Amino acid sequence: MNRKQFLKTSALTLAGIAAGGSFLESCKKSTTGPQGPTVNFTIDLNSSSYAALSATGGYVYSQGVIIARISSLLDGFIAVAQTCTHNGCTLTFGAGSQTFLCPCHGGTYDLNGNVTAGPPPYPIKRYSVSRSGNNLTVSG
Repeated sequence: MNRKQFLKTSALTLAGIAAGGSFLESCKKSTTGPQGPTVNFTIDLNSSSYAALSATGGYVYSQGVIIARISSLLDGFIAVAQTCTHNGCTLTFGAGSQTFLCPCHGGTYDLNGNVTAGPPPYPIKRYSVSRSGNNLTVSG
């Protein structure tokens, strides 16, 4: 390889590394706190809009929050931000795995909102849930 070819190959290699490094940096996980809206609302569990919450594993969305029915918790309900911190996709709840799942790139979050797999850079916010009769209040 002559000097001109060496310099050209070196420059292209360095440019590729620089571009790849910044791309990889954008997907790097961070320890920034949980992401999600600030909310304070109450839903009526008798409403047909929330019928999915009558069964363990059922879930609904309300005001940027996903609320799921989980029998293992004291009141049987959990609420977290409904939007994945990677690309903003809407999460679902996997009853069998007890995780929140992002269908876009395979990101998963545990019941506390911590990232357990995939590309999400931040955890999602977990909300306080309290039940009084048929009313469920979500805040945080």
